[in-house]
Amino acid sequence: MKPVLNNYITQRALLVFSRVFSGQPLRAFLTKINQCKLLLLLGLLITGNPIRSQADTIKVVTFAAFYDQIKANHPVVRQAALLPKQAQQELRIARGNFDPQAISYYDRKNFKNQLYYENWNSMVKVPLWFGADLKAGYERNKGVNVNPEEKTPASGLTYAGISLPIGQGWLIDQRRATLRQAQLLINAAEADKIKIINKLLLEASKDYWDWVLAYQRWQLYQTAYNLSEVRYRGVSERARYGDLAAIDTVEARVDLINRQQLLQQSLTEFQNSGLIVSNYLWTPDQNPVELVSSAVPAFNESDLTLIPADTLQQLFRFAQENHPDLIKLGYKYKQLEIERRLAADKFKPKLNLEYNFLRQDFGLLVEQLNSTYFLNNYKLGVSFNYPLLLRSERGKWQLTRYKLTETDLALTQTQRDITTALQTTYNELQMLAAQIKTQETLVSQADILRRGEQTRFENGESSLFLVNTREMNVINQNVKFWELKTKYVKSIAFLYWSAGNMDHLE
Repeated sequence: MKPVLNNYITQRALLVFSRVFSGQPLRAFLTKINQCKLLLLLGLLITGNPIRSQADTIKVVTFAAFYDQIKANHPVVRQAALLPKQAQQELRIARGNFDPQAISYYDRKNFKNQLYYENWNSMVKVPLWFGADLKAGYERNKGVNVNPEEKTPASGLTYAGISLPIGQGWLIDQRRATLRQAQLLINAAEADKIKIINKLLLEASKDYWDWVLAYQRWQLYQTAYNLSEVRYRGVSERARYGDLAAIDTVEARVDLINRQQLLQQSLTEFQNSGLIVSNYLWTPDQNPVELVSSAVPAFNESDLTLIPADTLQQLFRFAQENHPDLIKLGYKYKQLEIERRLAADKFKPKLNLEYNFLRQDFGLLVEQLNSTYFLNNYKLGVSFNYPLLLRSERGKWQLTRYKLTETDLALTQTQRDITTALQTTYNELQMLAAQIKTQETLVSQADILRRGEQTRFENGESSLFLVNTREMNVINQNVKFWELKTKYVKSIAFLYWSAGNMDHLE
């Protein structure tokens, strides 16, 4: 449709010039340059695309390049990448609870050349996964004031044994719960990372398309201003030679000033939107990048591709399995389930059994390892502890249950919110696609009205005011056309963000 309209505009423009500027005094004014200029401007009323010479040095910033630059160098992306690494260190900390420990204690008192006591106890403790602790050590206690039950032979005693919980802590304890939660934290941190990056990319996409809209609006208003400027010069020349009333020059001048204001405002908006876009650009060594003054955004008509219904169903399935909010809530629920098991374990009594076999020296022959030896050389201990009211334990267990219920409800609500957001955004895309087609028709119809009003003006049946009004209507319809286009591509970005899959926009 557009090539036909452009050819028609060219023919009509030649006819307009032949009629309007047919006076002998004005032929010198209508140089070949001005004729070409007006023809180009009339063509831009329909196409809305800037026509530039080969000498122009325009740097086009495509959306794909802009997108890749953000993912590669933006500080927020790098900060988000630290979350899984931090979770790895949390896991290392949790695993540290199972590290073997070397423990030594030495205490000596000597007064007036008399040894009151000298106590020395050194051991190695190895925590086991099922809650027990292996111990092996050396103990030597001597002196006149040493408790008789703690006295050892002069050479000391070696011992080895095990400390075993057979009540609370047998199935799960704090260190095992912490480790399992830390393992889940890695996956939750990865979901957090994706969520942060997706949010950044969504905002960047919106700002880029706002930049596109500001650029196209500026181009349209530039075209409108240039056209009004050429018309003002022509009307002034005609009024000077008596072909038009002097009041028409006032009308042309008012229209020129109005369009100049629109042009200045649109230029400022374009420059400001470019500054906002440049905030997303960074070098690999974290230096900010400023867009050059000649940088302009790009828009491809392929960006307006319709989203089929089967793609929506694929996004539904992807969101249910991979949306970072759902993943994070899922791992939070698993962490709380571990916390609930630990709280339930607290209802059991603390019943710990400790056994150590003793040896006077460090050597131990294999033939000495028999039941008689273990029954005659040992240290045995049993401890029991049980709170009678269990108020703390019951409170902790009930609180964890409430948190589980809260998380489960949040998971259900988030699933519904995601589904609703996908469906409503898809419906909006369908509506916008229909509006874009309708608006394209409105643009062409508005130009037909403009051409008709121009013909009437040439025949003396209309006024310059109506011609300007029709012309600005074409400009405004083109601006609305671009508003619908950019709103459509922003809605596509929001659709994939709602599914948690911003990588599709690459």
